[in-house]
Amino acid sequence: MSGFRHLGDALVHQGYIWHVAVGSFEAPDGSNFERDIVRSPGAVAAVPLMFDAEGNPTVVLVRQYRAPYDDFVVEIPAGMRDVADEPTELTAYRELIEEVGLRADSLVPLTQFYPSAGMTDSVLHLFLATDLTTVDQQLHGPEEQHLEVLHIPFGEAIAMVERGEIRDAKTIIGLLLVARRLERGDVGRVGTDRAG
Repeated sequence: MSGFRHLGDALVHQGYIWHVAVGSFEAPDGSNFERDIVRSPGAVAAVPLMFDAEGNPTVVLVRQYRAPYDDFVVEIPAGMRDVADEPTELTAYRELIEEVGLRADSLVPLTQFYPSAGMTDSVLHLFLATDLTTVDQQLHGPEEQHLEVLHIPFGEAIAMVERGEIRDAKTIIGLLLVARRLERGDVGRVGTDRAG
């Protein structure tokens, strides 16, 4: 680690899922410093991709209230890893059903990334969800109870990113990674909308 050492954490606040700690560290020159850190179990997100009869891709997004911004945010379905030891694929599968009422027969890992490396140890696991079947939603909490499910042509979703209408990091990363796969022909024509 190039001479950096984590000396320990002092708990400041214990929340339901996250906790805030002051981490103590030693720098390569031997000096000590502290950083506020949000400790997190991490999260998952999935890009639900569907195709119409002509093979045109559509992405399923949600528009939901996000308290830190006191605003509505357009994003891909996502959720915290709040079930101990649950595999990330299963969490993504569950979140798709809960938020947008879609069951995925295919979940392909796209990447893992650090959503905010300067403040949290969270890792987000990102998937491409295809071969989707419509099922009943299982909404939790006031934000999900009032979310709006959006079926947007994939090209329009990319244009929304370019226009700054989609600002959520996981959504931008997911859409751009899926766009590359579509350009290369790495995504087959699966995921036609089916009633469950």
